[in-house]
Amino acid sequence: MFTGSITAMITPFRDGSVDKKALAEMVEEQIEQGTNGLVPVGTTGESPTVSHDEHREIVSLTVKVA
Repeated sequence: MFTGSITAMITPFRDGSVDKKALAEMVEEQIEQGTNGLVPVGTTGESPTVSHDEHREIVSLTVKVA
């Protein structure tokens, strides 16, 4: 059973590209605030509009930072 908060994250962009620095900072902030799980690249996180490569990159960065 899952308990606690699980955050559906947004995907930050700068000049049309994924803002990796901002994404990493958001992941760190969520962890510092005690979230129990992260959902990167869901419909809130631009899943329908990013490429498959961007999708993999966002998930990989989220896992790496977490």
